[in-house]
Amino acid sequence: MDLGLGRHVAIVTGGSRGIGLACARGLAAEGAHVVPVDRAAAALEAAAEQVRAAGPGSTVLPLVADTGDD
Repeated sequence: MDLGLGRHVAIVTGGSRGIGLACARGLAAEGAHVVPVDRAAAALEAAAEQVRAAGPGSTVLPLVADTGDD
């Protein structure tokens, strides 16, 4: 299925595990550029490799941040 996401950027919070990681992989597979966000740097980098593998043409920029902290 082509969702036409090739020119779009998706920011995915909780992107290093569970539903967030699954969403990030799916978006990358559809061609979106993905910014997975999570608090755990080591887990986030490992997850970013999985996202890159799911969407070889997509840019993946992992971002360490706590979205619950102002």
